[in-house]
Amino acid sequence: MKEKVEKALNDQIRKEGESSQFYLAMASWAEAEGLEGTSNFMYKQSDEERFHMLKLVKFVNERGGKAIIPGFDTPPTDFESVLNVFELLLKHEIQITESINDLVEVCLNEKDYPTHNFIQWYLSEQLEEEASARTILDKVKLVGNDKAGLYMFDRDLETITVTPANTVDPGA
Repeated sequence: MKEKVEKALNDQIRKEGESSQFYLAMASWAEAEGLEGTSNFMYKQSDEERFHMLKLVKFVNERGGKAIIPGFDTPPTDFESVLNVFELLLKHEIQITESINDLVEVCLNEKDYPTHNFIQWYLSEQLEEEASARTILDKVKLVGNDKAGLYMFDRDLETITVTPANTVDPGA
């Protein structure tokens, strides 16, 4: 594995791990606030980000590189509101998308086409993550400061499904 690609992948491993910790902090906050649906959603997001990190770790090691398991900075522990949580989630997902785009550029510059191919899964995953974050944020904004609306939103978050554009059949 080329050194630049390995370095970029290890940087992405760190970012995915930090994402997992960030969402875990959000889950804990939501749980303490009595927002069970939001909490469960964030716990699932945390697990998914950890899965993304582990997938990268295995890939780096299988390609002959050495995956570095980093320490993580402590994420925030308090959030202003559910709206703030989902605004931060969307902002974070956009940053991760940019990071993966940078990783694609490194792969192409280094002519590492197997890694480029592997990273395509992450690009598709990020389309889903951003679509989900935008949809949920739109719903939170609709609720505003209505406590009954927040209760319904939180309950409904358990079953929300977002279908990103790249998986929709335009002929359907």
